[in-house]
Amino acid sequence: MPAVHVLDSTMHYESSGSAPFVFLHGNPGSSHIWRNVLPELGGLAPDLIGMGRSGKPSIDYSFADHARYLDAWFDALELERVVLVGHDWGGALAFDWATRNPSRVAGVAFFETMVRPLKMTELQPAAQERVRKLRTPGLAEELVEGFVQKAFTGGVRTPVSEEDLAVYLAPYPDRESLRPVAAWAQQLPVDGEPATLVPRMEAYGEWLRTSVEVPKLLVTFENAPTLLIGPELTAWCSANIAALDVVSGGEAGHHAQEDRPKEIAVAITAWADRHGLA
Repeated sequence: MPAVHVLDSTMHYESSGSAPFVFLHGNPGSSHIWRNVLPELGGLAPDLIGMGRSGKPSIDYSFADHARYLDAWFDALELERVVLVGHDWGGALAFDWATRNPSRVAGVAFFETMVRPLKMTELQPAAQERVRKLRTPGLAEELVEGFVQKAFTGGVRTPVSEEDLAVYLAPYPDRESLRPVAAWAQQLPVDGEPATLVPRMEAYGEWLRTSVEVPKLLVTFENAPTLLIGPELTAWCSANIAALDVVSGGEAGHHAQEDRPKEIAVAITAWADRHGLA
């Protein structure tokens, strides 16, 4: 697994072939989540800073922090004209990077990510209560204990194997090591908070709306209560994101790469071929 020095730390990444795809994972995953997608398409899949096998510098692990380290990773590898593939917070980071580096982006594919800020009233009651607790000082770290295991046993239709679960758990042997996971959980953009993140999301929302020259792909899923992008948000994306193709990936949980890797790879391959991106 290669690694590159970025700022004051290191970022590890998986590599397969020479395709232009860059796969960005979310919380609490790592590049391991792309293991059954990356070989089908080729490209690069980094571990976000503080996650997977990347370093854990002494930072707040805010969205801005992740963006800085990711910027440095893209620059260190001199990546140009990439096709971004983002899931969960990886999708939001992909949109943000594309907004600030439009000449370096050939296309963007995404699923189960944050396409716009949310209102508390849009969340289910249980999710509303979870957001309130995560924003209560001292509770976030307690709530995320066990979060990694729950994500890959409950946020999927079929729990991952013990071997794969061990890979996901390895970066987080104690509460201190879970700080990046807790920080991501606290940053869910609801009712105008975090105040520093919402303007960045609004900026990438404008880029998504106006970048008619950049092909985009949304892969949707169904029949799971943990999904972020359901029918209503899919309709919103169709109405507000330029040059967007929408493809169904079938039944899956939020961490859809575990449930539908082949479908994701097929959808991205067909879309990339249609637009001459591969």
